[in-house]
Amino acid sequence: MKSSALLAAIGAASLAVASPVLPSRTQPQVEARQANGTTPPCAQVSNYVYGDGTQPAQLTIPAQMAWDCINDVPFNASSGKRLLKALRPYIEWQSTLAELKDPPAEYAEKVQPPVDIFGGLDTMDRYIDAGYYKNEYDFGWSLYTLIQSAHDGHFSYIPDSVGSIFAWGRPIPLVSVSEDGEQLPAVFVFADVLGMQYKNISYTPSPVVRIDDKDASEFLEDLSQLGSLQDRDALYNNVFYELAQVSLGTQGSGTGMFTGGGRGRWVYPGATTTLHFANGSSYTMENYARPSIPFRGIANGEDLAKKWFSYGSAGPSFADTRAQSDEAEASTLAAGAAAPGFPTPQAAGPMNLINGFYIDATGYEDVAVLQVPNFVGSSSAEIPFQQLTQNFIPKALADGKTKLIIDLQANGGGTILQGYDMFKQLFPDVEPQGTNRWRAFEALDLVGQATSKFSSQFPREYSSNRTIAFAQSSYFDYHMDMKADGTPFSSWDEKFGPHEVNGELYTTQNQWNLSDVYVPYVSGGINVTGYGPLASVTGPPKFAAENIVIVTDGYCASTCTIFSELMKQQAGVKTIAMGGRSNKNPIQAIGGVKGVNNYAFGFIQQTVQYAVKFDPSLNESILVDDYYSDIVFSRAVSGAGGVNTRDGLRANDTSGVALQFQYEEADCRLYYTPEMTVDITALWKSAADAQWKNSGKCIGSSPYGGDGKRAAIPKISRVTTKLSPPVARVKVAKVEAMKRVKAFEQTFSLETKCGLKGNGFMEP
Repeated sequence: MKSSALLAAIGAASLAVASPVLPSRTQPQVEARQANGTTPPCAQVSNYVYGDGTQPAQLTIPAQMAWDCINDVPFNASSGKRLLKALRPYIEWQSTLAELKDPPAEYAEKVQPPVDIFGGLDTMDRYIDAGYYKNEYDFGWSLYTLIQSAHDGHFSYIPDSVGSIFAWGRPIPLVSVSEDGEQLPAVFVFADVLGMQYKNISYTPSPVVRIDDKDASEFLEDLSQLGSLQDRDALYNNVFYELAQVSLGTQGSGTGMFTGGGRGRWVYPGATTTLHFANGSSYTMENYARPSIPFRGIANGEDLAKKWFSYGSAGPSFADTRAQSDEAEASTLAAGAAAPGFPTPQAAGPMNLINGFYIDATGYEDVAVLQVPNFVGSSSAEIPFQQLTQNFIPKALADGKTKLIIDLQANGGGTILQGYDMFKQLFPDVEPQGTNRWRAFEALDLVGQATSKFSSQFPREYSSNRTIAFAQSSYFDYHMDMKADGTPFSSWDEKFGPHEVNGELYTTQNQWNLSDVYVPYVSGGINVTGYGPLASVTGPPKFAAENIVIVTDGYCASTCTIFSELMKQQAGVKTIAMGGRSNKNPIQAIGGVKGVNNYAFGFIQQTVQYAVKFDPSLNESILVDDYYSDIVFSRAVSGAGGVNTRDGLRANDTSGVALQFQYEEADCRLYYTPEMTVDITALWKSAADAQWKNSGKCIGSSPYGGDGKRAAIPKISRVTTKLSPPVARVKVAKVEAMKRVKAFEQTFSLETKCGLKGNGFMEP
């Protein structure tokens, strides 16, 4: 996709760094009335979907038809201006704004270029004034790609024109495989590889060498850059069909971004796509769109806008009604879906989010596999998720398994404390190290002052009162976390700081107090192994570090990166990265967002409005000016706005650079082979060979030393610094405390569907 010449001319003059704020169009803009007739494009969609009946007859439509329709919705400039203004206070909560604008040189060279988010918003404002945007999609795509260019899976905004009307797709998935695990990977149609593996085709599959008018790898790398990950090899992997993603049902990225999975559903694929094969043949597929709304009676673009675009009114939006059905569908499909290409698990976890396997093959009798494509995020699955590891690890050891593969492919994160808990289950005597920080700005300080003052009125004990629990379990109650040295904060001022680091202001570094009384509240009901009621769980590692290996496809984000960081940096566990672009270079194992907490825009608004209720004097503050408009929600797909609030920081690292911007190659790289596209055990066997046998095929580097022996694994040194006990409860008589609760509740009526969880999850 080529960026517009106007962006090059105007953007270069107006921004200090690159900000892709204009549409990267794959087709020229169309007129409202088409050459094939006088029926307006959106009316064509309506006629195609419903035919002569009242119920939808077609669930998909030609992509070109949908494209013509969405480009026929006129641009509402005044709503666009209000939206850009209303977004700024929420984007202030994004922790990495300074480093995005001026990242470390290695990150800029090997990962992603700089981007100035606020500079991009300024440019969009000027383009509105100049009359550049001709329709809503132009504006929405500019806004979407500006935020997406941060390549932070926690930082997103999906405008209505981009995500609420149509989802896009191609009918044919692709795979990238190496013939023997050593030759460079080539792109194939998945059905060809499937037929070859099951020997039910009579022809020899030929690789795809060009897609439309581009080299296939170049086309797919360009497409991949519109994904949610930051690492380019991880982005490339996510274009293709992959068993781990498919195993997650609708909670994963489906059959790959090329087919419209994950973020691919927001990217218009063109009317058709032509695959050109090495044997000289070609195939042209018609791409499609899925309407996300009822199109009955839609006459034209203005009609579509009137019925389904909420330009800032207080009325109900389409996004509100869709969220419930989507959530229910995702839960149902994930719970009932059988994972293709996977054997029957020895231990089955909830909704295919975690499973325990053995490898049923000669030579691998001592290997167990803990497959973890997600760290939960659903309250009903939290306790069963923890129990799976609690039960499977002892079973594997009792069955004579001495080696453990932890398969983290497709893991976009989940509940933060599940990551801590799994680490502690495997290494009970190792204290998790690593801190986090927030970007320090005025609104954050005001919320912290109000919340800490309110929370301090009541005993610090697990409260059944919803309001108190919300406040006391929040980062904004200074009692909730600990300083980097494991001692409690004495006040909100001490927790807030701020401290200047590399030219930006941040809060005081803090870490989770895993013994805190509110751990079950923010973790969906679990206590972390080794703390609180589970404090008696101690002992040596369940498996020696050299007998564990982590396997990823680069799609490891958020809580997955927290777990991986602990395993690598503190336990010395090695990593194997799968796939990647068609070269022999080392690649990263962790390609997703390394921020350690994300807040949805709705949760930010809720948190701010609670703070104003806690301290009525804030009614005169910027909080009321900036966080009481609902246009950021009415102009977006439901739940589609969010930011990364906490930077993850490496233990004992004095650079001040967030983990998000640190480049780190895997210990070993393996190519996907044709067998791995249909049988996950082929992948696990290759990982075991690379980690524990001389038959491994690490690409570009080897885990073995020059003498052919495995390089020494650093010993785990038991950390003797213990976390502090829970912060002393405020000594207030319960009767007096409850009087205050009742008095407060008489004046407090804020209701919300937002819930507080210790979440670190990247939306696919």
